[in-house]
Amino acid sequence: MKPYPARAIANRVRVLFVSSEIYPLAKTGGLADVCGALPLALAHDGDVDILVMMPGYDSAIAAVDDLREIARLPNLPGGPGRLLIGTMPGSDLEVVLLDQPNSFQRPGGLYIDDDGREWADNAIRFAALAHAAVELSMGRVLPNWRADIVHCNDWHTGLIPVLLAGQSGRRPRTIMTLHNLAFQGLFPPCMLPQLDLPPGSFSVDGVEYFGQISFLKGGIHFADKLTTVSPTYATEIVTPEFGMGLEGVLARRRNDLVGIMNGIDETLWNPANDQTIAHPYSAADLDQKALCKAAIQQEWGLTVDPAAPLLVFAARLESQKMADTLLELMPELMERSSVQVAILGKGAAHLQDGFAAWPARAPGRAAVRIGYQEDWAHQLLAGGDILVHGARFEPCGLTPIYAMRYGTVPIVRAVGGLRDSVTAVGAVPIAGGKASGFQFDQADAVSMLDAIDTALEFYGRPDSWRQLQRNGMTRDFSWRGPAAQYRRLYEDLALDAA
Repeated sequence: MKPYPARAIANRVRVLFVSSEIYPLAKTGGLADVCGALPLALAHDGDVDILVMMPGYDSAIAAVDDLREIARLPNLPGGPGRLLIGTMPGSDLEVVLLDQPNSFQRPGGLYIDDDGREWADNAIRFAALAHAAVELSMGRVLPNWRADIVHCNDWHTGLIPVLLAGQSGRRPRTIMTLHNLAFQGLFPPCMLPQLDLPPGSFSVDGVEYFGQISFLKGGIHFADKLTTVSPTYATEIVTPEFGMGLEGVLARRRNDLVGIMNGIDETLWNPANDQTIAHPYSAADLDQKALCKAAIQQEWGLTVDPAAPLLVFAARLESQKMADTLLELMPELMERSSVQVAILGKGAAHLQDGFAAWPARAPGRAAVRIGYQEDWAHQLLAGGDILVHGARFEPCGLTPIYAMRYGTVPIVRAVGGLRDSVTAVGAVPIAGGKASGFQFDQADAVSMLDAIDTALEFYGRPDSWRQLQRNGMTRDFSWRGPAAQYRRLYEDLALDAA
């Protein structure tokens, strides 16, 4: 094994940032986008000495530069593994991969098999990641490096605070970021012996959740601080409506719960230099956006008509995203003169089939692509006029932010991060760079359709519409502000531990 050189420590806060997916190494959704961009922003000014860590999927091992072994861990759940270190492609940010081939190098998805079923050993796979993270964070792997803070993301990393709480002596402080409470890492208690947890962990004050193991509950209970991905979501999740059964434990941790709005990678999502779209454009030169719209209309089988309002939807085809409500509204939308609808996503089979039938029912006015490709999302947001993004709950909601960045005006339900990111027409003036989209309050078809009709009315006012587009495009959605908030949180926690 090639020795890894000792790191220069200086007086920076040392952070181990752990996630199950990080863009561009592996991605199923917005978690990867956040966990790819935030560490880069944190490392940018040099105040944070940060390592990112994730499973060694095939895609990650193939993409990381200068990959080399730094440790062998023979006693992990699921069998022996290795820790590999290298740099993220296109940057000097260091990433550690857990190379455990039986767990992470297999056909299918990150969490599900080719038939859409969750991997039966998910508990063991992510318990192995947690144990490996503890070894690294406690200073047992890299010379002269141990973490001051371990930043955990979603249920896959929920056992890390549990395991660190059971360590003797000085341990890193922990932050648990809740990206989506709907996914809790629930497993039967018969798996406990394979997870190698501290004695007494399976209790009401530990990982036990109505007779099951909950990775997320363990993280919530044992982490030193909790964060969510928007301020409004932080207030919502302590209530029964949005707490997903965890509102009690979250309410008890209310004083340790902070809502920090996600940012986006403004270099990746920038229509002025996006190589995937038909033509670059900017807030100062929006005329060229029409070429992107024409390209979508032509490539997706829609009538090429610059005046037709193009409504787009780019999200999972699931109830959470109110895709069922949008499908219910398709007949109404097709009754509105010249309106076009383009759908991108995958999810529930009945919703996929329902949307897939519409191009034949409304040729030239409805287009559907079942699946997801990153370039399709960029192209659709560049070409669309209006993004429809309903939600029964929404921790943050990155797609409307991407849409605003591309001058596509969003319609959102006023929940979670959607309330925080989209400034509603009517609540503030359009003039002065404030209003950037439309909101509706109720999770039903009537409210969504009313908001769509209001947006279509404004679409018929070119000057007001152009101002709405520019308002959204010129908002600061970068990671600078959120990264500064996380940096202060790290520093405060590290100071408390000193």
